[in-house]
Amino acid sequence: MTAGAPGAGGGSRPAVLLDLDGTLVDPAGSITGGIAATLARHGLPVPGPERLRTLVGPPLREGLRSLDGVDEGNLPVLIREYRAGYRDHGMAASLVYPGIREALEDLGRDHDLVVATSKPVSAARQLLRVQGLDHHFVAVCGSSDDETAPIPPGGTKVQAMAEALAAVGMDGERHPHAVMVGDRHFDLDGAAHHGLPGIGVLWGFGDRSELTAAGADALCGSAAELPALCRRLLGERAIQH
Repeated sequence: MTAGAPGAGGGSRPAVLLDLDGTLVDPAGSITGGIAATLARHGLPVPGPERLRTLVGPPLREGLRSLDGVDEGNLPVLIREYRAGYRDHGMAASLVYPGIREALEDLGRDHDLVVATSKPVSAARQLLRVQGLDHHFVAVCGSSDDETAPIPPGGTKVQAMAEALAAVGMDGERHPHAVMVGDRHFDLDGAAHHGLPGIGVLWGFGDRSELTAAGADALCGSAAELPALCRRLLGERAIQH
C-alpha cells in the first residue's frame, strides 16, 4: 500500500528509495525485544540475540513462522500483541541513525525521496511522524495493514518498491533515474528485480558479507557518505542510458 503527499512524484527528478528499520531508524531493541517478550508471554521458546536480529527486515509474519512453537493457530495473536506493544512503546524508543536527518535534507533538495519498507504502511507512517522524518518523503510504501493478506508475487519488498517507483512516475521496465538504499539483502534483491542500483548501508542489520553477496553496487559506511554515493550511482546510470 502507498501513502504520499498530494502532487508527489511525476518523474521529473531522480528518486531515492529508502528502507526504514535498519536504514533510517535504529529500532534500539524495540523489534527484537518486543518479539522476545511476546513469545515469552505465550510460553514459547525465545531465540538468542543473533537469531532475533535476523527477524528485522523480512515481514513479521514470515519471521515468526520460522520460529519453534509458532503455527497458524497462534500467529495472529502474536502479531497483534507485538504490534500493540510496538505502537505503545517501541516507536518512541527507536532512534534516528546519526547523520540521517542531514543526509535526507541534502538529498531532498534535488531528489524525490520515497520509503519502501516491509513494515505495514500505517506503522511506517506513524514511525516517521514520531521521529520527525515524515516531511522528507513524497510517498511511504509498505506492506498491507492486513497482515493475514496473501503475500504479493515477488514478496512485500518487491511490491513496496514497485509502488514507490509508480509514486514518482517511474513505472516502466528499467529505472536509470532511481536508486535503492537498504541494510539487508531483501533491499538489494528488490533493487535487482526492478533494475535499480542498490546501496547497502553498514550501520543496520546486514553485514558486509550479506550485502556484497546480494550484489550491492556500493557499500556505505556512514550517513554522511550517502548523498554523494546516490548521486554517483545515479550519474553513472544516466550515462549508461
